[in-house]
Amino acid sequence: MNRKKRKASLFVTGLALVGLLAGCTGGGGKEAASSPAAETPAEGFADYSKGFPEKVSLDIPVYERAFEGWNVTDNFYTRWIQKEFGDKYNVSVNFVPITRSSEVTDFEQLLASHKAPDIIFHYDMPQALAYYGEEVLQELNHEEVEHYAPTYWKNMGETIKQYGTIDEKNTFVFASRPNADNFTSIIRKDWVEQVGMKMEDLTSLEKYNEMLKKWKEAGLGTTGGSLIQNSFNYNYAFRDWPFDEKYRALYSDLSVADFTTADTERYLRNLNYQYNNGLIDREFYLRDDDSKIKAEFVAGKTGTYGTYLTNNTDVFEATLKNNPKAEFAIVPPYAGVPEGLEPQGRAYWPFGMIMGINYESTDMERAAVWMYLDWMSQPENLFLLQNGVEGENYKLDAEGIAVRDPEFKGESVLAQNNNKDYWALVTETAQYPDPETTLAANKRNWSPPGHEYLVEDLVKYYNEVEEFRTPDALYTVVLENVNDYKADLNVLFQELYLKVALAPEDQFDKLYEEAKQQYLDAGYQEILDEKQEAIDAGSYK
Repeated sequence: MNRKKRKASLFVTGLALVGLLAGCTGGGGKEAASSPAAETPAEGFADYSKGFPEKVSLDIPVYERAFEGWNVTDNFYTRWIQKEFGDKYNVSVNFVPITRSSEVTDFEQLLASHKAPDIIFHYDMPQALAYYGEEVLQELNHEEVEHYAPTYWKNMGETIKQYGTIDEKNTFVFASRPNADNFTSIIRKDWVEQVGMKMEDLTSLEKYNEMLKKWKEAGLGTTGGSLIQNSFNYNYAFRDWPFDEKYRALYSDLSVADFTTADTERYLRNLNYQYNNGLIDREFYLRDDDSKIKAEFVAGKTGTYGTYLTNNTDVFEATLKNNPKAEFAIVPPYAGVPEGLEPQGRAYWPFGMIMGINYESTDMERAAVWMYLDWMSQPENLFLLQNGVEGENYKLDAEGIAVRDPEFKGESVLAQNNNKDYWALVTETAQYPDPETTLAANKRNWSPPGHEYLVEDLVKYYNEVEEFRTPDALYTVVLENVNDYKADLNVLFQELYLKVALAPEDQFDKLYEEAKQQYLDAGYQEILDEKQEAIDAGSYK
């Protein structure tokens, strides 16, 4: 299907959704941009430094994560942004909630009803390319970005020029991504020790499964699990090392599951083994959002849980209420790796949030986006968004690091992930002038009170396995078959991988061979063929 047909199909399908979306926060129907940014002469940019001549409605997407008591569209910080940025430049700043677990569906529905925000974003390039392929993004003028957002451009201009051009069209801008990550898996350390083992014993998948058997025999619980959906990086630890660059380009894809390789067979065979032997949450496939996964851990039914470590997470406190003797540790990265392999993982691309401009945004709305990114890039504004109000949320120590008050519950309280869903437009982590101070500050932001040792292990493990993290290939052309087949393949993948994983062990081989062929016939082979053609042409980084 060509791009114009895809775009027409998208919006015709969306007409049925307009009624459902009538109450959504958003632009209320944007008029098409009067002219593409690329046609604006470099020296002819309007001067909006004193504000726009007429009220501009700026619609900014923000993740809705269902934090208890948190209103993502109306809180101290959204009102502060309106006062400090919006009122200054005659801009009405509206925040459009995007459900984190179904963000693509939300964006597609908003696009279909012409209520999408001015920024269309995603964390991963395959989906960003899909939006480009649907022709819902404007071509950009880098000189315009630099004119209206000089600080932002100074920080990100080189990255934008290197990675933001698709089919020779300037399409994307980015947030920065410092080399850090606070996502990890925690484990009930007291359970590990209760069965006569130590954390240092978890040196391989085989040792980990041995521990899970002992958990079962002791009547403690299982390892946690969840339904695989939306993001497909489950088989990295089952891959051979060193990796082949073209093999990685062919099969690594967050938006479409690799279901046919030996790597996935190893992963599924282990999952099947864990399921049939009662080592994993028996209903893991019903845990399709974080709250359900977390609830099993808090209740003491599972002994592992994947989460972002932050200084205001409530998972430890909630677990301790149910079991005051609970102890926690970070799962060593080697614990999920079969003997003879290395702890591979997916490295991030050298940028964070990927952003395009809605094709219906006007010239002034687009300029307002650049001005907003530049305003947020100012250190004092970014610092307040990340830390709150001095003397309320935090106090500065001698190093200039914000020391949080974990008991503060006032109006300026931060969201549970430290307001990241607002400032992630310009950076992926909190930053200070030098790397040492930044790391020290990150540790504080990531350290749950009373469990600071977890962050020390998090950083230690992150550094230990750095050489085994590799980024997925970044294609510089649109993969039409990925766009055409991925939605159906993702539904089929869930059906097939569960059929194989939950099968009796003696039926695994037969069912997996049948499932692989069904998956290939449903469009995956066409995706592989298209990718191979792009790889042969060198259209990837």
